Amino acid sequence: MPTTAKSLLEAANAAVPKISGKEAREMVANGAVIVDVRDSAEVAQTGKAKGAFHIPRGSLEFKADQTAASAEKALATDKPVILHCASGGRAALAGKLLKDMGYEQVYNLGGFKDWVEAGGEVEK
Repeated sequence: MPTTAKSLLEAANAAVPKISGKEAREMVANGAVIVDVRDSAEVAQTGKAKGAFHIPRGSLEFKADQTAASAEKALATDKPVILHCASGGRAALAGKLLKDMGYEQVYNLGGFKDWVEAGGEVEK
């Protein structure tokens, strides 16, 4: 039976813990990296969490591979990484990808609105 989007999302949600906006803010204050996996147009429209790295989901593999020349040096397999998108689905799938790539501490914040509603700062 072919894999469905629903089954991929279920597996991702099972592998990547969901955290609240408050928890995300506390973790970022303690050194966690926050990554916005939305498309560039979405980020341009709303801004992003202050200090977040914008890495669209389609580029994540290339930025997360620390052996690649294109690697984002702020990412490390032993450092907490918090992901978010618009509502949480892409963040869950991205989190599962990072886990598959050896990242140990990966969390799904959910949507950008979860950051904002928890009082997280936004930069345009």
